[in-house]
Amino acid sequence: MARMQSKRWIRGAALLALFLLGGAPGGRAGDVNLAMAPISRMDLPWWRQRFEDKETELRSRKVTLVWYGDSITENWEREGPPAWRNFAPVWERFYGGRDAINLGFVGDSTANLIWRIMNGEADGIAPKVAVVEIGANNFGLPRWPASETVPGIESVVRLLREHLPGTGIVLLSVLPSERSDWVSENTVLTNEALARIYAGSRSVHFIDLTSLFMKDGKLDRSLFLDQYLSPPEPLLHPTAEGMTKIATAIEPTIATLMGDRDRDFPAGLPVARVQTPP
Repeated sequence: MARMQSKRWIRGAALLALFLLGGAPGGRAGDVNLAMAPISRMDLPWWRQRFEDKETELRSRKVTLVWYGDSITENWEREGPPAWRNFAPVWERFYGGRDAINLGFVGDSTANLIWRIMNGEADGIAPKVAVVEIGANNFGLPRWPASETVPGIESVVRLLREHLPGTGIVLLSVLPSERSDWVSENTVLTNEALARIYAGSRSVHFIDLTSLFMKDGKLDRSLFLDQYLSPPEPLLHPTAEGMTKIATAIEPTIATLMGDRDRDFPAGLPVARVQTPP
């Protein structure tokens, strides 16, 4: 495993160097969109360990449904108390028995997910469904605007289509947050662009979740856990209730692609807007 990881890290580093030298399609030296480049975080011990553990899990069992993402996705593995972070029972309700795997990594951007896909996270598997939730961290420390983040998300989707040609992709919108006006503006621009790009696609199902987290035209603060942290942080991560809303909203699409029944889909609950073929 160590030798394999070393080879993959070298391959990822070489690809990044190619991007930085202007080898990306249409790119040139000094004008590189890093949101589209494969960037490793293997220098972080916890990240390396999680990557290696997930690689082992991918090779050791059947995988029918995959969630690719950042901390919002990784939170599926957390258990309470308190109730606001008791995510695991929700995951079990919707994805238990579906051979699902959680490939969420705290802090990952599109660039980090691209590296993971290029270094094994889509190799040797043939899931029916891949759920993609990525982009929020592009607006954090990297501060990559929508004009760079959208191509980064497109690159993620393109790589998954190449590696998993028989897999239905469910692309989730970047969730609204309460970080800054700049972040909110670029979140909206990103989601609007993705809706246009994937409108009519039969292989990529874009679902805009924004409305689930709004109330009376404003962010529904009750659905974000960051306010309960010590010290409190800007609102970004859904509570277990918020994640339940997400799972419920995307369940009809998941069930259709999986070819099984909806998991206790409650009547009357608002469903997110889905871009479907005309």
